[in-house]
Amino acid sequence: MARIRSQGVRARIAVAASAAAVAATVWGVVALVDPGHHGLRDGASGQTQDQNRTPDGKNGKKGEGEGGGNGGSGPLVPETIAHASESGGDAVNITIDDGPDPRWTPRILDVLKRYDVKATFCMVGPQAKAHPDLVKKVVQGGHRLCDHTMDHDTRMDKKPVAYQEQQILEAKKLIEEAAGGAKVEYYRAPGGAFTPDSRRIAAANGMRPLGWNVDTKDFEKPGVAAIVNAVKREINNGPTVLFHDAGGNRTQSVEALDQVLAWLGEQGRPTGFPVRTEADTPSASAPPS
Repeated sequence: MARIRSQGVRARIAVAASAAAVAATVWGVVALVDPGHHGLRDGASGQTQDQNRTPDGKNGKKGEGEGGGNGGSGPLVPETIAHASESGGDAVNITIDDGPDPRWTPRILDVLKRYDVKATFCMVGPQAKAHPDLVKKVVQGGHRLCDHTMDHDTRMDKKPVAYQEQQILEAKKLIEEAAGGAKVEYYRAPGGAFTPDSRRIAAANGMRPLGWNVDTKDFEKPGVAAIVNAVKREINNGPTVLFHDAGGNRTQSVEALDQVLAWLGEQGRPTGFPVRTEADTPSASAPPS
């Protein structure tokens, strides 16, 4: 009986040892096929997630625009300030700032329609929210939208990056909501107060930084003739011309725009939109703005 019990004990020990060896082999295989098992995992797909990314797949690093910009694949558009025209040659870009305004924007749109000219409207966020019908009318007219921040702060280049981001991205959101689906394609800093950070934030969110070459100074109401002469005098600086449709009485702006478009037609100069994805050209970027 003692010999039988001894044989039974040895048999059980052998079985246990064999089971341990099998378990060790299985664990080794698991370790080989899943070396990243300590990483975060997607419960649906079982794929290991990048711990530097948010659940929606966007880069989690801060300071790259809302949600880290273009998902880590680089900006959608260049960060450089655009001046050149998509139409090339001697085409002129008409840009309209500070609206929309219920009194002046419709009059500006009427002038543009009369000459079959498309323009870029740089809108202030709260203005767009207050007048969504005008934003939609701009879009329906074939014009493009530009972000001109929330508060038109011409000293925002002296402010923290977080403030610049808020000014840019909140305005973009309000303008696009008012537009009913159209995208904001450009960003123009108030008073030309660009910074490397504001340009990066804009580009990462699909908006090309937009400058100007001809400042008509129509906001100072110098007289219709002075506004028109400024365009004629400065147009050789580059193709992008700055007008305003808000911020005060814009009677002079409306009348001057009418005369400028008539003069451009006489000169045989077409109009167009500023470059968005293309590189700017040296001849179009002077003077800087």
